[in-house]
Amino acid sequence: MENDARIDFENLLDNQAQAIETLLRDILGDGPLPGEIIRPKQLMAAMRHGALNGGKRLRPFLVVESAALFGAKSRQREAMRVAAALECVHCYSLIHDDLPAMDDDDMRRGQPTVHKAFDEASAILAGDGLLTLAFDIIADDSDDRSPSAMPPAARLALIRGLARASGIGGMVGGQMLDLDAEHKKPDEAGIIRLQAMKTGALFRYACEAGAIVAGAADGDRERLAEFGSAIGLAFQLADDLLDLTADADQLGKATGKDVAAGKATLAALHGADWARRQLDGLVEQALDLLEPFGERAAVLKQAAHFVSWRER
Repeated sequence: MENDARIDFENLLDNQAQAIETLLRDILGDGPLPGEIIRPKQLMAAMRHGALNGGKRLRPFLVVESAALFGAKSRQREAMRVAAALECVHCYSLIHDDLPAMDDDDMRRGQPTVHKAFDEASAILAGDGLLTLAFDIIADDSDDRSPSAMPPAARLALIRGLARASGIGGMVGGQMLDLDAEHKKPDEAGIIRLQAMKTGALFRYACEAGAIVAGAADGDRERLAEFGSAIGLAFQLADDLLDLTADADQLGKATGKDVAAGKATLAALHGADWARRQLDGLVEQALDLLEPFGERAAVLKQAAHFVSWRER
């Protein structure tokens, strides 16, 4: 990607991240919703610490842009709320990953992790709160009286898809395989499966969710899902390379921990040069999947490039 295009894309990504942050800040307010009794102040403070701490917000960006690919301007509100729900799930996973029982990290995005800023119990509950809130956000049908509202079947598909992408056969299962891999090294196929679950499942969901919000045809939904899978694996490869080559100030978190812990990664198995070639191949695969959409997919194509040259 040329420098000007990179700058334009990063500005677009930053603007969308700010919009998601604003929406999350509103969702994570102290005032209880109907059916809630109170929102405990420390719990809400810990949830905000874990969710409102910057970051590229790439997953929610993919939801919104995948919906925009199909011209779903009338469903911008729904796309943004699904994007916010997905970011809640992602932030919950980071809070729990950072706990002493998991990766035991002290820094995340350049600030103390939730269990360091508060305590372990608050961090666990903050993650639990963000996870369950995600489904509340998508299930909210208060706007369903609008002529452009999503059909109930689409809302159910979004809820079911997020549950499966984030659950035992997706992200959570992938984290379990990652922990197991510290004791018994998987082969290449095992690493790919692990990463497709731990990282790729949420990327796949992000892209398919945008298509669902927009009411896209089944074939287009599947094509966007495959695109998400490709860039999800590319994102993980880039992350593994950064863990090998970047410094802590650059990433805002500790580096070299995967190698020190003996974690299974493709970069560790085959080396950085091989991983870079594979990363480039995955980006090309992702771009090929978008070809039928022509220029309408320009932003998503830039997103595919972004995962390969990002520096944090």
